[in-house]
Amino acid sequence: MSTTITLKQLPAIEITSDNFKPYGQLIIPSKDGKIYDETDAQLNLANGIPRFYIMHLKKRGRQFNHITRHGQCTQCLGSLEGKEWLMAFAPPENKNYPDIMQLKAFKIPGNCFIKLEVGTWHAGPHFDHDFVDFYNLELSDTNVIDHFTYNFNEQDHLRFEIVL
Repeated sequence: MSTTITLKQLPAIEITSDNFKPYGQLIIPSKDGKIYDETDAQLNLANGIPRFYIMHLKKRGRQFNHITRHGQCTQCLGSLEGKEWLMAFAPPENKNYPDIMQLKAFKIPGNCFIKLEVGTWHAGPHFDHDFVDFYNLELSDTNVIDHFTYNFNEQDHLRFEIVL
């Protein structure tokens, strides 16, 4: 028996500090010498060894059927070379499934980075470029022991497409 998968379009909105608050922080350039304050990334990396690396991703398109969360640390992502990118989010929750009604997609410029709150559901990064290099700050074992993924295809017969 074949199950039909419904493709839902998810409009990408321009990211701002205010509209991204339910998911984390938008970190924008600041003047050199600025004193540390609440506009700086509020990190939680206490549960392991931090890992800061460059992640090379090839063209991924804008469709997704999985979303992931990490319950032990914050995560920071930003593109190199000023490339714009897209990502979808649902608010952090200590449940085994995201709140689909709060799923939002953002268009993220290449001159900033995002910090995800502990437990924020995220799908992506997505982009139309041939490749994008991203810097990624998480724990050294995040993708081994702290990587919970929800499959929309299997659970809800859904697939999403981020549209501009």
